[in-house]
Amino acid sequence: MHLTARLLIETVAALGTLSSLGFYLLSGCGIASFLRSGRRRHASTEFRQSVLPPVSILKPLKGIDPQIWEAFCSHCEQDYPEFQLIFGVSDPTDAAIELVRRLQGKYPNRQIDLLVCQRELGTNRKLSTLAQMVPAARHEILLVNDSDIRVAADYLRRVVAPLADSAVGMVTCLYRGIAAATLGSRLEALGISTDFVPGVLSARLIEKGLHFGLGSTLAFRRSDLKAIGGFEAVVNYLADDYELGNRIAALGKRVELSEVVVDTFLPAYSLRQFFDHQLRWARSVRGARSWSYLGLILTFGLLWALLVLVAARGATWAWALFATTVAARLAVGLTSALAVLGDTQALRDLFLLPVRDLIAPVVWVLGFVGNRIFWRGEVFYLKNGRLERIADEDTVQQELSRLSRP
Repeated sequence: MHLTARLLIETVAALGTLSSLGFYLLSGCGIASFLRSGRRRHASTEFRQSVLPPVSILKPLKGIDPQIWEAFCSHCEQDYPEFQLIFGVSDPTDAAIELVRRLQGKYPNRQIDLLVCQRELGTNRKLSTLAQMVPAARHEILLVNDSDIRVAADYLRRVVAPLADSAVGMVTCLYRGIAAATLGSRLEALGISTDFVPGVLSARLIEKGLHFGLGSTLAFRRSDLKAIGGFEAVVNYLADDYELGNRIAALGKRVELSEVVVDTFLPAYSLRQFFDHQLRWARSVRGARSWSYLGLILTFGLLWALLVLVAARGATWAWALFATTVAARLAVGLTSALAVLGDTQALRDLFLLPVRDLIAPVVWVLGFVGNRIFWRGEVFYLKNGRLERIADEDTVQQELSRLSRP
């Protein structure tokens, strides 16, 4: 390699490594801030536990997710005075309907409603279903979460409590991924604990609060939902949790990140399915927060440090920088997984972290060069965060065939 080119690569990679170290430091500060505020919130909300408003929980369904029955039961076993569970499906033959019927039989004293929402209000069928579920909600406080979310018995008490403050417009939660046995699923869970969560907490620190929601839990008032135009206002967006939180924040209300951590059961992803899911997520983030997505290039510490090592031909200083980067990455990842999420499976899969970190830059680049995504059995183009359905049946079948290959 020509000396000038090598020095240029070495310089750029060294700057990239230093920026990544800065990001790891920022992530550590974000984690510490969250842990401190979580302890304060837990203490300050105790007095509000005696007055808990009734809640309507909205759960849109499509098919059978892993451990969905266990997730359903955890919602029915809440230690909470009054709440309603509303399940919605868009297809009257959906397999999830039978499970809801079983749930109604097991918990006859719970308010459990099932709605078939066949009207298509936009390209995001989940939001279309939610919009049709709202009229059945009996209460002012609404809570939306995904069908595969498992929660503790005090989940509602702790999540709803911050809404006693009128300045809080939404409460959302972090989540840990419960991996299946496959490599793709384990990489997904590891990424949630060591990459996604530090990113969220860094954004919370930089922006002095959250300005988006996380689909694991979105709790808000019906009146605030109405003020932003209802679910109908975001029915064509892919990142609906981001849009809802961002629009409620735009009302001048705070988005509170609860100290509660919930479980999400991950599918048995193959490596291809893991990669495709990461690519869909990347394009979703690019559409919702383009500048934040661009800035991710400054967070790929392992890649930058390896480039420095190669360009510097194994110089002592390059090895020292590489070791510092690896140590900082491990420290942030493990603190996030263990101290924030209580995710002990991350220890078991820690050896996969370099694989996850080297895949991430590839996904990031591909996130820029295409707009096509596959989601819930359909193919879409993503434009400025909005979904446009591809009606060509041949294209859909080709995508299904590609994803079914190992």
